[in-house]
Amino acid sequence: MDAPEANAYDRAMDVRVRFQPSGRSVPAAAGSLLIDAVTRGGLPLASACGADGLCGRCGVRILAGASTLAPESADERRIKQRNRIDAEFRLACRTVVRGDLEITATYW
Repeated sequence: MDAPEANAYDRAMDVRVRFQPSGRSVPAAAGSLLIDAVTRGGLPLASACGADGLCGRCGVRILAGASTLAPESADERRIKQRNRIDAEFRLACRTVVRGDLEITATYW
């Protein structure tokens, strides 16, 4: 009975987030927020609201793995529209990591 739980945990830790153009990558737990992986990777990410989903400045472009993400929520869309964030960006403070991703930001 303990083995299935251990396997599920191991699978969750297999998720990787790669940052371009540096090529640096970090492990991430499935279900964690993308902004946490960026912070762990040591890359700067704008977030004037402290990751509360208000400012929309943590927008990142998903280069690979977008199919593993849940569709953007109405709140995320509204935040991006209000803050004039490109529609193809995802907000790192609102994006849950579910599988391997490759991302970039305009200022990396």
